[in-house]
Amino acid sequence: MNRRDRVVKLLKAGQTKIITDLEDLDSKGKFQEYSWQRPGGGGGTAQVMEGGKVFERAGVNVSAVHGVQVPPSLAQKHPGAADKPFFATGISMVLHPCNPYVPAFHANYRYFEVGASDIWWFGGGADMTPSYGFAEDAVYFHKTLKDFCDRHNLSYYPKFKVNCDDYFFIKHRQEMRGIGGIFFDQLQDVGTGDWEANFKFIRDGIDTILPSYLPIVKRRQDMAYGERERQWQLYRRGRYVEFNLVYDRGTTFGLQTSGNIEAILMSMPPLARWEFNAQPELNSPEAKLAEYLKPRNWAEFELEEKLAG
Repeated sequence: MNRRDRVVKLLKAGQTKIITDLEDLDSKGKFQEYSWQRPGGGGGTAQVMEGGKVFERAGVNVSAVHGVQVPPSLAQKHPGAADKPFFATGISMVLHPCNPYVPAFHANYRYFEVGASDIWWFGGGADMTPSYGFAEDAVYFHKTLKDFCDRHNLSYYPKFKVNCDDYFFIKHRQEMRGIGGIFFDQLQDVGTGDWEANFKFIRDGIDTILPSYLPIVKRRQDMAYGERERQWQLYRRGRYVEFNLVYDRGTTFGLQTSGNIEAILMSMPPLARWEFNAQPELNSPEAKLAEYLKPRNWAEFELEEKLAG
């Protein structure tokens, strides 16, 4: 089996396990399959759940596309890749929960080849976006990701954590989208350059997706909330939308390669809102979220510490 087929097989198996586990947790919602073909070559399958008990929308997409010319956004970053054929495959998931106290979640792992596989790299990561901050959740999430990275290379987590803080930053708002996580691109450049080692890292990353997040969901999903919390959740979702439409590379890549628009925009929450010049009440739980939307060394954070604003 060639490299491309091995990666696609891994991603499809990951998709199947993830949607099974999410359905078991939700107990009400069911994923609906949506397959698509790309005119320029390849296609994908999106699995989408809407109106669940736990998740208002959950999407898990696997795609594998190819084309005769590397998209402009990547050709600019890789001069040697310009005007060459490409192959790209990945798994991408976004979870928008019903309960405002449950954070939204995003993860993706991807593989890219240019030409006759002479240029290749892996990329991906996972990040979490709460509407209400809980230090316990942030610490657990980051420690789980750090443990995963440390199993492969002790230099990974510090680098990928900073990458994530920098990447998921809403420049026009001057705040992070959430509490970060890990983010990496061109793994062969920062890792060993060993394809097999990097493949194992990606496989472990996919296996770590749900263990890093589901314990937090179970901890928060039954917390009582009212209209105030719901409206704040919708307002914060507006920031999520702003990032995805303005800065997200995956959205740009999908649009530049004529990907399926439904699969590309499945990351959007089903409902969101914007309020002009909204200012949360001083010292309220909503105002305290700002303490979490800045770089912080959560993996080393002691829960007894007091968050400084």
